[in-house]
Amino acid sequence: MLICAGGTGGGVYPALAVHEALIAQHKTTDVLWVGGEGGMEEELVKRAGIPYRSISAAGVHGVGLRALPGNVSKLTRGVIESRRILREFKPDALFFTGGYVAAPMAVASRKIPTVLFVPDIEPGLALKFLSYFSDVITVTTSDSNRYFRRASRIVPTGYPLRADLSNWSREKATQRFGLSSGKPVLLVTGGSKGARSINMAILNCLNELLQIAQVIHITGTLDWPVVEKAMQELPADLKENYHAMPYSHEMGAALAAADLVLSRSGASSLGEYPFFELPAVLVPYPYAWRYQKVNADYLVSRKAAILLQDELLNDTLLSVLKDVLGDRTKRKEMGAAMKSLSRPNAAERIASQLLELAGDRPL
Repeated sequence: MLICAGGTGGGVYPALAVHEALIAQHKTTDVLWVGGEGGMEEELVKRAGIPYRSISAAGVHGVGLRALPGNVSKLTRGVIESRRILREFKPDALFFTGGYVAAPMAVASRKIPTVLFVPDIEPGLALKFLSYFSDVITVTTSDSNRYFRRASRIVPTGYPLRADLSNWSREKATQRFGLSSGKPVLLVTGGSKGARSINMAILNCLNELLQIAQVIHITGTLDWPVVEKAMQELPADLKENYHAMPYSHEMGAALAAADLVLSRSGASSLGEYPFFELPAVLVPYPYAWRYQKVNADYLVSRKAAILLQDELLNDTLLSVLKDVLGDRTKRKEMGAAMKSLSRPNAAERIASQLLELAGDRPL
């Protein structure tokens, strides 16, 4: 029996991928997912058929003095609730995927074997805290090792990918979007909510861009009305090259169809782009800690990606895209460099760590 504890963000899809791998390896895996109250991951987890329990939790780092007592109280309640869940469920192992919501479970479960997964190269404070309660720390790349000072067992596994991503071939994905072979394909994506600066920069040069490329633009929900209006106003000959949508449940198709991707540099870029041999132009999110910049630097240093600063998008985006889209040799070299970073068996490797800690008993 396994408890997976984690919040929203980069840990949800990797954890679901590990769950798939556990089922494939052991067939009968009894899993309970513990998340935040009203957490946005709840829908994804329940859709996967995994029971979900919520606990009280709140961050304490960087919050104001007025909010701090209430957040500490929530964490205390979360520890009590976690102990109750542990008594009821009696897990053989725990799997932490990050976020402050896992902290109460970590405090309540000191004697239970635990695996932690770190999605980004640089761990956040919550992940560093969880590392002190973990028997094994699994990381996307060995570059993460330097961020952990304690003598833990650190295992580079790669980034766990959902099995459905491998269902898409280039030919099948091209047919899905109605693409032609005449022009290269640019994928633009900013996550479920989108990336406003990227969306607006694309709209500013859209007509010129569509003359040289086909564009799959996954806008996120916030900017979709603006993008939809711009799409409707395109000339007919350009509109056929533009495939815009607020969200896609077939992300594998978009990745398989693309010759180049323009996106933020969240943790998934470390796993999905290498898997699809997909060169990238990365624009780290500037209004947070440096996690995305560290991810981008990792890919850029290996000649698999190009880094653009968010504040320079409108000035430089079109020229950079023209340069890469117009140079097939450059894209091929970047794609090969990206492919060399791929570790497609990451989910199975993490699942093996969990089974080993549980004494290889069916979880």
